[in-house]
Amino acid sequence: MPVEIKRAYDKPSLSDGQRVLVDRLWPRGVKKAGARIDHWLKNLAPSEGLRKWFHSSANWIIFKKRYFKELSTPEASADLQTLYGLLNEHERVTLIYASKDAERNNAAALKELLDGMKKPPSSSGPARAMAVPRRIAKRRPS
Repeated sequence: MPVEIKRAYDKPSLSDGQRVLVDRLWPRGVKKAGARIDHWLKNLAPSEGLRKWFHSSANWIIFKKRYFKELSTPEASADLQTLYGLLNEHERVTLIYASKDAERNNAAALKELLDGMKKPPSSSGPARAMAVPRRIAKRRPS
């Protein structure tokens, strides 16, 4: 189940498989007919506040951590389940994004999440327990 990422301004190809736009806003200057977008999952986009924060700080690791946390909201979780379903139904899925940075954008972070098939941390339950680093108790000498 290969997951690829591609910029919205690049020409669509048949090898893209299912094309899924993962931005909240439609890419400026891209015509809907020519974009060949099969699904638009707006809730997989980072919040406006997180997107603006990342643009000014460029801290990739913290951005991914905060973005994955946002993916545990009910709206994003529903779209994430839709995306998991598309991955199971189709041979290839291409995540479409509009960012100028090809390596550090929400589609790249989402691809990383999907390649590991990890679920984002939730506020409670086993996923939360796995997301929180555990402290190892040191044994006292007897």
